[in-house]
Amino acid sequence: MDAFRDRIAVITGAASGIGRAMAGAFARRGARLVLADINEESLAQAEKELAASGATVLPVHCDVTRRESVVALADRACDHYGRVHVVCNNAGVAVLGTLADATPADWEATMAINFWGVAYGVDAFLPRLIAQGEGGHIVNTASMAGLVGMEGFGIYCASKFAVVGLTESLHRECRPHDIGVSVLCPMIVATNIAENTRRVLGRSPLGPTVAAAPAPTAADGAGRPRGGVVTADEVGERVVVGIDRRDLYIFTHPEQRDILRRRASRQDAMFEDDSWSI
Repeated sequence: MDAFRDRIAVITGAASGIGRAMAGAFARRGARLVLADINEESLAQAEKELAASGATVLPVHCDVTRRESVVALADRACDHYGRVHVVCNNAGVAVLGTLADATPADWEATMAINFWGVAYGVDAFLPRLIAQGEGGHIVNTASMAGLVGMEGFGIYCASKFAVVGLTESLHRECRPHDIGVSVLCPMIVATNIAENTRRVLGRSPLGPTVAAAPAPTAADGAGRPRGGVVTADEVGERVVVGIDRRDLYIFTHPEQRDILRRRASRQDAMFEDDSWSI
């Protein structure tokens, strides 16, 4: 019996990009879906496509920046299916630009979606997963920008670092309840995150000092984005594998290994005698 068969999977930001790819990957394993998104037109299209492939789909309009909307999503999912087993807090935007040029509105909008959207998802669903006593899994979408700081991505990095820290703590707290927890940290993925950011925020995601660029990625030694592009479907399949293995970290690119090693070595070097002395 497939571990996903007839399990209930909730995905926010599910109408496009990585969220839509997760939904497709879960459906191919026999899961029943709850698709949540703020874009009702795209949500209806995703529902139509997935239902045509044979998936069982419940679409729910949801604004992850509002706690009451996320609680309503949890209520709707549980009322409809009776249970929830997999929760993917995936909705996100990318606001790029130098910190010197950032506005309070940039900070507030990015944190409201990228961080509070995840926090509200945990708040709404975790007590239900624990009460069910059936295990389950939570996936929070961060980014490689949640593990390595990058020039021109300061606000985005701050929001995603917060998601990584929240998820690492959640991972420890959920062990006694047999609930797996993963943080998805992709590099460059072929999605329409720039378009979605523009639609949600009502303006370009690019700050005045940033030229047109792809979505945030990992960084090289000088803090510049780098790495190849993978498809959203590839990421969706990696999420399925990560849930199967109960991985804490889900990565998408082999380049990430060396980048993380360099970051760890820089930290480790601070304990050498000549750096540690005061």
